Amino acid sequence: MTILQAVFLGALQGIAEFLPVSSSGHLALAAHFMNLSEVPLLFDVCLHLATLFAVLVVFRRRIAELLLTVWRYAARKPLESDKAEGRLILALITATLVTAVIGFSIKDVVETLPPFWISCALVCTGLVLFFSGRYQSKKAPAEPGILQGLIIGAAQGIGVIPGISRSGSTISAALLCGIDRKKAGEFSFLLAIPAILAAFILEVKDADTLMGTVSAVSLAAGMLSSFVVGLASLKFLLALINRGRLGWFAFYLVPMGISLAVYFTLV
Repeated sequence: MTILQAVFLGALQGIAEFLPVSSSGHLALAAHFMNLSEVPLLFDVCLHLATLFAVLVVFRRRIAELLLTVWRYAARKPLESDKAEGRLILALITATLVTAVIGFSIKDVVETLPPFWISCALVCTGLVLFFSGRYQSKKAPAEPGILQGLIIGAAQGIGVIPGISRSGSTISAALLCGIDRKKAGEFSFLLAIPAILAAFILEVKDADTLMGTVSAVSLAAGMLSSFVVGLASLKFLLALINRGRLGWFAFYLVPMGISLAVYFTLV
């Protein structure tokens, strides 16, 4: 892998990790058309780690508030306002556990998914975004809790399938649970933190495999590109979520997914 290819894939990761278009699906398809046998799994995870830094930068204050809540509960000095924060933390823990169970169950199958099925998954993502973007609960906005954590965690677990957007799945699930747009986006990206860290830790042991196919310079260039582009993409997506424009991505994903499915059927 050349430095230019690494920078391109890093930028693609930075865009697709946060915009609900499936980063894993786009990376797999890009590798196919760039004549790369595959994107090394650890390289893929390192790009995710770079975008994780973008999440930490954007949500640094919110993360600090949650950590302070944990500290006050540990010290047995919680504030009245910590009750809602405590429910949010329990929801995040629940969702993370559900994600782990589903992710490990289907991991081996989805890693070898052919491009045709990735294309079909992109269409599914587009349809989910379209309908969830139009859905408006008639009830009062729900607060993230254990039940919502179970549902959103399952959505994130399914998001390990290339072509199924992790952010799109979790935000859509949160909206369908009646959570308001701002909190849906926040929950989705707070939930991404343990998921990305877990994936990184699991793949670090295979570092020798990565260095045999990607130089350290290419890896660093890809990560820097992923971080910078990811930072801009995350801020852009949060603005779109707040304006109720999530369904716009369906007009990109559905036509592209259908076109690619036809292409891979014919070639």
